[in-house]
Amino acid sequence: ISRSIGDAYLKKAEFNREPLLPKFRLPEPFHKPILLAEPTVSVQRLYPEDQFLIFASDGLWEHLSNQEAVDIVHNCPRNGVARKLVKAALHEAAKKREMRYSDLKKIDRGVRRHFHDDITVIILFLDSYLISRSSWDGPLISVRGGGGICGSAIT
Repeated sequence: ISRSIGDAYLKKAEFNREPLLPKFRLPEPFHKPILLAEPTVSVQRLYPEDQFLIFASDGLWEHLSNQEAVDIVHNCPRNGVARKLVKAALHEAAKKREMRYSDLKKIDRGVRRHFHDDITVIILFLDSYLISRSSWDGPLISVRGGGGICGSAIT
């Protein structure tokens, strides 16, 4: 879903012009999109011991490994844990630039884009009781961006 947000000038040629600032525009016209907003869809089997799913844009994964993110979510209270992931990624972004987190936070948002990518995080906590009691044997249906539907035989 994060691919559908922002960078419109790379997805449609008609947005690669004023009022977009020249420093953000592409110098050459293009006819095909450079970025696509089509999401990647994957299906993962859930087990009763699964506790949560982390949905995040690439801005998080540039700075945290899968295991680091899982450890943070597992060891912190649910309330505000997505914010904790964002903050942990920003701490890493600051460290990579040899600066303090507090100094990174002082930089204007428009300028901070040069220090780290956008970071969006959603945590979905699972009810293991419902997962273990599921008797659904039909295909799992996943809604895909653009209105298409794909199915997979996972229970």
